[in-house]
Amino acid sequence: MSARRAVVTGIGVVAPSGVGADAHWRTVLAGRRRTGPITLFDATGYPTRLGGEVADFDAARYTDNRALVQTDRWTHLGFAATGLALADAGLPEQAPDPYAWAVTLASSSGGNLFGQRELQRLWSSPTRTVGAYQSIAWFYAASTGQLSIRHQAKGPCGVLVTESAGGLDSLAHAVRTVRRGASVVLAGATECPLSPYALACQLRSGLLSEVADPERAYRPFDAAASGYLPAEGGAVFVVEEHGHATARGARIYGEVTGWGATHDAVHTSADSAGDPHQYARAMRLALGRAGVEPAEVDLVVPDALGVPRYDRAEATALRAVFAGTAPPVSTHKALTGRAHQGGSALDVATALLAFAHDTLPASAGPQRVAEGCDLDFLRERRRPRTRLALVCARGFDGFNSALVLRGAAPDEGEHR
Repeated sequence: MSARRAVVTGIGVVAPSGVGADAHWRTVLAGRRRTGPITLFDATGYPTRLGGEVADFDAARYTDNRALVQTDRWTHLGFAATGLALADAGLPEQAPDPYAWAVTLASSSGGNLFGQRELQRLWSSPTRTVGAYQSIAWFYAASTGQLSIRHQAKGPCGVLVTESAGGLDSLAHAVRTVRRGASVVLAGATECPLSPYALACQLRSGLLSEVADPERAYRPFDAAASGYLPAEGGAVFVVEEHGHATARGARIYGEVTGWGATHDAVHTSADSAGDPHQYARAMRLALGRAGVEPAEVDLVVPDALGVPRYDRAEATALRAVFAGTAPPVSTHKALTGRAHQGGSALDVATALLAFAHDTLPASAGPQRVAEGCDLDFLRERRRPRTRLALVCARGFDGFNSALVLRGAAPDEGEHR
């Protein structure tokens, strides 16, 4: 089983950058910011009033009314991303062999919009009741459960809760699931942290930007960095056993070849910056398991929190791992906002699309590199050299993860 390889054959993106992988890629290439005033609720009384929303998202296009009533917007985004990924992979909506399909997603805040609405009804109406689906719609495993039901995936299913690191952890777990016998695993993450309660929780951390100009509010590694903007959305992938994919003539975007995860054993706080040594260790573990030397890496996609002390710590970790080699670094979170685990999944989509399009995209900033954040930020597009990417993520309260992707060349990835 350990010889079974896991490849990505489908990408589904539902994010502020657009619905669909092509729309997301166009936004990345154009460097166009998609953050703006929060509209999912009235945020005028909050110090942070900007975020990244999926514009004009029509959940009814991707699932039936019964499921929409039972679930939160976070799950609606997951329905859409998964449907797009399956269509992209050329697979049916329902598993032909249910026990060979699995679902492994990441989650953080769960169905907080649904939960907020129901709890407000509980405390504001004379009936003092909540809807019947409150018990399942908010739960952090709701999307995994709903997708396994919708697509009849009856293999090993689960959810990983490691905040932003979860988007990478879900793919690592998908590889393990393939190696243990699954043919297809739906992996990745979506998120919707845009509700009064969710925003209040994030504000408590002191890490959100309060700048009112969307063009200046979220600027990772920049001298003017002031924190991050919250965002919804993410990406879901079809992770498939290599032999299963090639037997049906599937296009292959790339392969997950290595991963590493560590923990700082400290809480995220207003005066901490995580442990760069543990973060660097996660990167080294991923590279070592992939059998890749630092000098071979074509592209690094960093966590890019946008909080000065965290950005400096991340730059320190990257310099320690890539001492003297300086691989190109490119981040696009400033365009979309930070969608927690959905954001790191979106970073994986960007890296795979870069190889599919034979183009490493320019980084969305920084305009003026902050002190201590000196890295080789990609200022112009260029062609890949080795087709190896290292995607990195840090989750609040100490989670560190890194993933190595080996992209397929455009002619390798085409349908036969």
